[in-house]
Amino acid sequence: MSLREAKGREIADRARIVQSGDLWLVPSQSGKGKYKVDAVAGSCSCPDYEYTQSKCKHQYAVEVTIRREQKTTTTTDARGATKTTVTETVEIKRKTYAQPSWPAYHKAQTMEKAQFLYLLHKLCQGVGSPAQHGPGQRCLPLEDMIFAMAYKVYSTVSGRRFMSDMRDAHGRGYTSKLPSYNTIFRYFESDVLTPYLQMLIEESSLPLRAIEEDFAIDSSGLSTGARLRWFDTKWEKIKLEHCGADGLVNHRQWVKVHLMCGVKTNVVTAVEITDAYSADITHFKPLLEATAQNFDVREVSADKAYLSLPNLQAVAGNASLPYIPFKINSRPVHKQDKTGLWRQMYHYFAFKHDDFSAHYHKRSNVESTFHMIKAKFGDGLRSKTKTAQINEALCKVLCHNICCLIQSMYELNLRPKFWAQVA
Repeated sequence: MSLREAKGREIADRARIVQSGDLWLVPSQSGKGKYKVDAVAGSCSCPDYEYTQSKCKHQYAVEVTIRREQKTTTTTDARGATKTTVTETVEIKRKTYAQPSWPAYHKAQTMEKAQFLYLLHKLCQGVGSPAQHGPGQRCLPLEDMIFAMAYKVYSTVSGRRFMSDMRDAHGRGYTSKLPSYNTIFRYFESDVLTPYLQMLIEESSLPLRAIEEDFAIDSSGLSTGARLRWFDTKWEKIKLEHCGADGLVNHRQWVKVHLMCGVKTNVVTAVEITDAYSADITHFKPLLEATAQNFDVREVSADKAYLSLPNLQAVAGNASLPYIPFKINSRPVHKQDKTGLWRQMYHYFAFKHDDFSAHYHKRSNVESTFHMIKAKFGDGLRSKTKTAQINEALCKVLCHNICCLIQSMYELNLRPKFWAQVA
């Protein structure tokens, strides 16, 4: 299947293609107008056809639409001597998706902040604090500081304005000590808290273990308040201008978040924070292994950036199915493939593309996860140092997981319990 044919199928699936006389009106994927396709003459008014004079994606889209609209039936008389073929038009029903339970959604949103504080407090209670010996000033309890850091990120306000919320939480007994805003800033810069935050993200996903079995993986960037956007940096190929000889970003315009999430509730099961230009493909296996320790993984969806034989073998070795599309220059046979896995998945992708796409489409949920995090907690980081940026990004993911739990409490009647093994 060519790239134009694949795009034509996508247009036929998502767009409304109508017939006007002898012509078909196909919407542009860029959203700017419609193109006229003459199915009989095999022509199209799009620039691609005018330049190449070969079949474009809009013509493929019309072909798919015509095949779906026509249904041919054959009838035979009692003696079997004659056959009559009748072609009738069948109404095409657009694919629809289940809508959320709006009463449960409204209840979850109106009760979210109160439930968030309670669940965050319960999560932090399992952290504990290291023993402190000898003279000198005592450090504040880690559970109090992690609670303050995550709550500060959830509030999306500056540290000084956040202190009124922190005083209310302390008055309700969620912390044993009331830290100052400068103390919260200092703990953001502590690399000791990074593994604790990752541990809390993992723990916050466990109540959904019985619900999630299909997962998706991807990466995205969080801005650090500098001059560049993630979109500009990724797509306009300006990496070398802002990188040093070692390949790292000197000014830390953004950091990269690699995560794996469940496709039903969007809960994050594993996450890694790296430098801006860290390759996606190297983080596939660690995220998969971290997820497989706590979940029964049935299938994993990822885009072409994660395509490699070791990644396919990692998923298959976990008794799961990988749905990673092949690139346009991929070959049916891999030299290092001793088990035939590469060949099997390639032929499945090529000859059962519709079935493959139905599973691969679940990958769009990881895009929704990043949108949920950025829309709710901001797509930028306030922190200045690298360690603080990593901890702040992890706090965003932790807050997102707690919000997913709250939504599941009202939609799925879930009752989260943490630190079950310790208890």
